Amino acid sequence: MTVAVDRARVERLTRELLEAIGEDPDRPGLRQTPTRMGDLYSEFFSGVGEDAAAPLAHTISVTRGPAPDTLPSGAVLLRDIRFRSVCEHHLLPFAGHAHIAYLPGEQVVGLGALVKVVEILAARPQVQERLGEQIADTIAENLDTRGVLVVLDASHGCVTMRGGRQPEASTLTIAARGEYADAVARTELIALIGASTSTGTANR
Repeated sequence: MTVAVDRARVERLTRELLEAIGEDPDRPGLRQTPTRMGDLYSEFFSGVGEDAAAPLAHTISVTRGPAPDTLPSGAVLLRDIRFRSVCEHHLLPFAGHAHIAYLPGEQVVGLGALVKVVEILAARPQVQERLGEQIADTIAENLDTRGVLVVLDASHGCVTMRGGRQPEASTLTIAARGEYADAVARTELIALIGASTSTGTANR
């Protein structure tokens, strides 16, 4: 069940935060900031408590469905799914692209369902490594598939705007399940995705 963000509490705490850094929350430029933060956090963290597997519940039978001649002989690859999340370490955003491939069985889902899985899991305080693993697990455990590959390529605010301040740096993570746990088996997909490396290994 989705957990609603306590907007009123976020607004109160935002006022306290502004005061803690020496600002006046009642000056014109900041007067609406607590309300805006309530709106922002309600959007950014809408996935907290939401069931990421729910979009995969409605499946389509390939052999008994409306297009029985469309079962792919290879992987289904959905590239360049834009996502954004919030790093749980500094509460700074990170954003980029997710690429998902799976080897379909007799039951498939609409491609939009895969996008929704990414959106739900990204709308929580996250780290990129775990996000990729959660996407892979959700698809592998709730979809008729023999293999799943999830590649995330993202830019992190905690790298680009603080610390080392490397504005061009991005982070690439790979999570694989089933047949794609074998690095050789996923080489072709990595090439198709256009990832910067073909030697990455799954976390498990």
